[in-house]
Amino acid sequence: MILREKDQVAVRERLKPMTAPVKLIYFTQELECPTCRDTHDLLKELTTLSDRLWLEVFNFTLDKAEAQKYRIDKIPATIVAPTEGEVRAIRYYGIPSGYEFASLLEDILMVSSGDSGLSDASKETVRRIASPVHLQVFVTPT
Repeated sequence: MILREKDQVAVRERLKPMTAPVKLIYFTQELECPTCRDTHDLLKELTTLSDRLWLEVFNFTLDKAEAQKYRIDKIPATIVAPTEGEVRAIRYYGIPSGYEFASLLEDILMVSSGDSGLSDASKETVRRIASPVHLQVFVTPT
C-alpha cells in the first residue's frame, strides 16, 4: 500500500464528482526505469478508489504499436483518457507523487467531466489554432 488510509479516504472523496469513466493507460518497463514499479503500484492502488477509474498497462518496449499510437517517447508514462467519445487525453510523464499527485487527480476530474476549465474566450482561441501545437506543463514545488 502506497497511500495511507486517511489519504485513501481523501482521494475517494475527491474522485466522487467523476461523471464519466476514465482510463489510465500506463507505459512501463522493468529494466532501466527506477520509478516504473512505484508508479505502477500507485496507479493500481488509485484505480481501487473509484469504480469509474481503471488501468490499462503496456510494456514500452514490447508494445511499440501502442506507444506509437499514443506518441509515448519516455517512461514511466500515464495517459488520462476518456473511455469513450472524443479523445481529450492528457499525457503524464514521471511518477505522480507529491504535488504531481494532486495534478493527476485534477486531470482525472477534467477528463471525466469533459470540461477543461478554460473560459469561453480561451476555448474559442484554441479552436482557431490551425496547426499542431506541442504544449508541456511542468510541475515543481518551487
